[in-house]
Amino acid sequence: MAEEEGDVVKVLFNVIEFVGSLPNYQWMQRKECFNLVRRIKQLVPMLEEVRELETGPLPAEAEAFLGNLKKVFVLAKKLLRCCHDGSKIYLALESEAVMGRFHAIYEKLLQVLDGMPYDEIGISDEVKEQVELMCLQLKRSRKRTDSQDIEFAMDMMVVFSKKDGRNADSAILERLAKRMDLCTIPDLGAETFAIKRLVNERSGLSSETIQQIIDVLNKFRQIAGMEETGLDDVTLPKTVEKCPCLLVPNDFLCPISLDIMVDPVIVATGQTYERSSIQKWFDSNHQTCPKTQQILDHLSLAPNYALRNLILQWCEKNNVDLPKKEACASTEISNKEEISLLVQKLSSNQLDVQRKAVMNIRLISKENPDCRNTIANNGAIPPLVHLLSYPDSKIQEHTVTTLLNLSIDEGNKRLIAKEGAIPAIIEVLQKGTMEARENSAAALFSLSMLNENREMVGSLNGIRPLVDLLKNGTIRGKKDAATALFNLSLNHANKARALEAGIVTPLLQLISDKQLGMIDEALSILQLLLSHPEGRNSIGQMSVIEKLVTLIREGTPKNKECATSVLLELALSNSSYMLAALQFGVYEHLVEIAKNGTNRAKRKANTLLQHMRKCEHIP
Repeated sequence: MAEEEGDVVKVLFNVIEFVGSLPNYQWMQRKECFNLVRRIKQLVPMLEEVRELETGPLPAEAEAFLGNLKKVFVLAKKLLRCCHDGSKIYLALESEAVMGRFHAIYEKLLQVLDGMPYDEIGISDEVKEQVELMCLQLKRSRKRTDSQDIEFAMDMMVVFSKKDGRNADSAILERLAKRMDLCTIPDLGAETFAIKRLVNERSGLSSETIQQIIDVLNKFRQIAGMEETGLDDVTLPKTVEKCPCLLVPNDFLCPISLDIMVDPVIVATGQTYERSSIQKWFDSNHQTCPKTQQILDHLSLAPNYALRNLILQWCEKNNVDLPKKEACASTEISNKEEISLLVQKLSSNQLDVQRKAVMNIRLISKENPDCRNTIANNGAIPPLVHLLSYPDSKIQEHTVTTLLNLSIDEGNKRLIAKEGAIPAIIEVLQKGTMEARENSAAALFSLSMLNENREMVGSLNGIRPLVDLLKNGTIRGKKDAATALFNLSLNHANKARALEAGIVTPLLQLISDKQLGMIDEALSILQLLLSHPEGRNSIGQMSVIEKLVTLIREGTPKNKECATSVLLELALSNSSYMLAALQFGVYEHLVEIAKNGTNRAKRKANTLLQHMRKCEHIP
């Protein structure tokens, strides 16, 4: 075999070895990554037979085949590497686009294998059968309707759509951080570097998308007690932004701020940090080493003179000016005694004292996340639950909002439910002021993050007042209700309760009212309800089909994507729904979406069009 062909086969084997050596992938694309690696490895027997050929140069068709296969392998390697060490936030935010890249690779691989010149290469019948079986699997995978992680998608939608910035969003952010493994300082440090790489490469991302990614990163960093980082910081460290060709040694960067250290200090574990950054960490009541997570024997800081001298020498050699040394932040005095006193006042016989105490605890639990555990550990939850039944409207508002704030902590969710808060919150949702009802809905959403609490809210008749708020509440109330109802409807029994409470009618009203900006949320809940037989009957009305077709024709790209997904679920369950959509003129718009829609919309539209052709409803 000529050296050129040997080089191509060698490249192909190198790619197989590389992708097989990657230990793991980000959770969002993990399953698809393993599928792609498995399919690539299935071609090893075929490549081994090609490599073992002892004849002369391969025919032109065989050379072209190997060249095209190499292009697909290189694309696959690039995608798998991105899913291995790329930005987790980017992979989550652009999950549909990333999934589209997987499908594009499968399409290209199928095209290459379909044109494989078996006779010219001299492949055995056994290997030929394996390749043909793989082609059949690839064709089947094109027809498969992908099941979206609806709960995660809804969390992302809420984070980027809610404007009021309340702590219900913080609850979602904490859950997202856990699901993305972005809770610890080392993980967030690696993510920050991955985003720096992404921004510097640009990768075709718009400035708006980049800013979204950085905003989420900053929120995750804030939860972990790290400093926020701005767009300029992410692009390049401040100290070397004029010298983009410089590569700053990792040991010179603070693990918290990721900037060059001006005043490096050593903590009890032997790790080094910038003094101002580690002091802020301690000031937030942390007593652990951010990098190792070990509990520190003491909080003393020892100057790292040796490292500081190395940094100064490097800066002088590379003509880099260090920023001025920041003044050390003074340590804040703990509020534990103040919190303990406020909790005692919750049980006072004087209404004014109680009202003022719960108002202060509400503020503390919102503005200082580290105090939430302290408040709960001081026994605040039982008296707060007791205060929910007070006839004083202000006390109710402050109390339910305080419980909402406390429920952000996973352990507090269980404590609040165990103390009997859920029925009391539902009662406030039914009878309280509008603000109290809105925050009750947000509290139920936060508590229903736990599966056992979802069932409890449903069995205690919490669905119906949420549906009423969805129908008659303010815009903020409707959004809180929609978020809570989505989460609760992940429980199958609650789907029936929501349908019985008449949820379809207000959802259709939300779809019809563009001013509310809740079309995508409403469609997501409808899609969730379609897994219930009664849901299909209630949603599959001619008027609903017409609304879906209207959105497919006139909606935003995301509207079209969601509406196509709902219509596909209906069509797969009953072809009469598909016939109705055809009567409303959906076909030409599906063809347009299949060409120019979002990646997920294209797949949904193509699947729907294939189903229509299979059922012979269109030529």
